[in-house]
Amino acid sequence: MKSITEIFREKKLKLTPQRIAVYDHLSHTTSHPTAEAIYKSLQENFPIMSLATVYKSLNTLLEVELISEIDLGEGNSRYDANVCDHPHIQCTECGKVEDIMGLSLSPLCKELSKHSDYTHTGTRVYFYGVCRECAKGKSKI
Repeated sequence: MKSITEIFREKKLKLTPQRIAVYDHLSHTTSHPTAEAIYKSLQENFPIMSLATVYKSLNTLLEVELISEIDLGEGNSRYDANVCDHPHIQCTECGKVEDIMGLSLSPLCKELSKHSDYTHTGTRVYFYGVCRECAKGKSKI
């Protein structure tokens, strides 16, 4: 797998400390944060970084396909450094988003050609439910 440095060099893009910080944050979390959450978490180490810079960094990282954007219909996007095809599940109570690993979408993608004349170019699957913590909280009421 190519390093972030190699990817930016190939694309002839400048690898700034801010872009590295945003990517590093995303690659060390599974919380699928919003741009605002990333901005807040980076403020201590990058106090002069603006929210606009975070958005610009995210757009560049999306452009070079180092991260993916998740739109769960909340009005703002979330971001994920795990760019392999995988579904997500969101808790309808607390909003937490998690990866679902080990669930193969290949059979569904293969079945698609039987039901459509489209050429399949990508897959985004989102599931919704109530997480264990929220379910426990409801059972105490």
